[in-house]
Amino acid sequence: MGRFLLFSFVFLSVLCLLPLKLVVALPLHTSSRWIVDEDGGRVKLACVNWPADKEAAVAGGLGHRPVGRISERIAAAGYNCVRLALPVLLAADESLASLTVRKSFQRRGLLDSIAGFEANNPSMLDLPLISAYQAVVSSLAENNLMVVIDSQLSSKPCFHGSGINPDLWVKGLTQLATMFSRVPNVVGLCLRNELRNVKDWYRYMQKGAEAVHSANPDVLVIISGLGDGTDLSFLLNQQLELTFTGKLVLEMHWRGLLAGKARETGNPNKVCGRVVNSLMRRGGVLLQKGWPLMVVNELGAEDNRHLNCFFGLVAEMDFDWALGTLEETNGLMDLKHSSFFQRILALQDAGPNASGNKDHIVISHPSTNQCILRKSLYEPLLLGPCTQSEAWGYTPQKTFTVKGTYFCLQAVGLGKPAKLSVICNLPGSNWEIGSGDSKMYLSTRLKDGTTVCLDADSSNHIVTNTCKCSSRDDMCYPGSQWFKIADISPYSPRHIFFRSA
Repeated sequence: MGRFLLFSFVFLSVLCLLPLKLVVALPLHTSSRWIVDEDGGRVKLACVNWPADKEAAVAGGLGHRPVGRISERIAAAGYNCVRLALPVLLAADESLASLTVRKSFQRRGLLDSIAGFEANNPSMLDLPLISAYQAVVSSLAENNLMVVIDSQLSSKPCFHGSGINPDLWVKGLTQLATMFSRVPNVVGLCLRNELRNVKDWYRYMQKGAEAVHSANPDVLVIISGLGDGTDLSFLLNQQLELTFTGKLVLEMHWRGLLAGKARETGNPNKVCGRVVNSLMRRGGVLLQKGWPLMVVNELGAEDNRHLNCFFGLVAEMDFDWALGTLEETNGLMDLKHSSFFQRILALQDAGPNASGNKDHIVISHPSTNQCILRKSLYEPLLLGPCTQSEAWGYTPQKTFTVKGTYFCLQAVGLGKPAKLSVICNLPGSNWEIGSGDSKMYLSTRLKDGTTVCLDADSSNHIVTNTCKCSSRDDMCYPGSQWFKIADISPYSPRHIFFRSA
């Protein structure tokens, strides 16, 4: 008996020393600009977009990979959420909802897709379309992934073009909200309706939001704006009047802000500046006024020219986001982009808490989603996990200081490593934040008057070089020199558990 008690005491003592993971207490709600759980802890939505097969009204890629494998890979990549597309008429039209996956493909002559399902997801092939969608949601829950239902209009629009039927849209939303009212991992429902004028937006968004909340008070009501979801600026003048509070989240789309060929061929510094300014003017400013905001970016992992711009804004504004898309051709993120997945994980590692307190700043590098670290006074500064960054401060004299020390960031010369110094009134010690069109450079002047920008070399050491892309050169690539100052307070990502281990 004595040995048993001794063993129990030792076991419990060791258990108390183990790091505890904070767990999301559902359902979610909003507190000012933050999405939080029942305990008031911040929950940052980090979603991947999973589009639907536009022909067959079923989640894309299931003819190429088992649904469980796709769900596992999403979780392993660092996402905590899936923005899962679903045609709203699938819920509103019983004849469509009861159509099986097999018959849906047969109607469209997609025999290869049937063969793909037989090989990868045979148990789903003869399910009704709506049941197949529910099976995907269940698979995501088994991998502890939250789901935001992206209700789309599909090929039978309720509001766009002829045959407008807002009642059918509201009916579909109500059915969806009711269907998932007892499904804990479904945390949000997006309302999209392709409206073209502000008057109709207020009228029908109010109806849709009230219908969703009435049918399912636990779910977040996520609404997008005009102009393909890129414009919410009208909310600055008139708020949406609703009978409920603590559940409304705004959604903006990034892709629609990239104009024409400028996305592929324009000077990245100038294009980034235009895109960010447009996003902030069209609705990003609402985040600063206390509205929760989710930004949807459907750029792929290979689009570094503009992903770096997006990641820079994430570091600065710290909004919730949905990024990229599952490849509809194989239902799985491209495994070649392992560094991209590491960047996703890094986005979740740090950020302000729901109180909005800002303890200190870090110097973030969007191209790697890492931060400037120091090992000692004599070793070079380098990039590393933001969770390991010391607290920095930025003084009225425009110097970057390591809090609690006398050290400041200093440029020594062109092409040379930046260093820490205790003499902070020398040339190269005063830094301009947000110079350039992108507002993502940190620049200073050397003793001879030369302007240099902070840079990260191929070994991730911090150096100073001539500022890139300051001319009209459209082929330049400034990613290594883009930095953002991010406000940080103690924050631990909360883990989601929808099943027992």
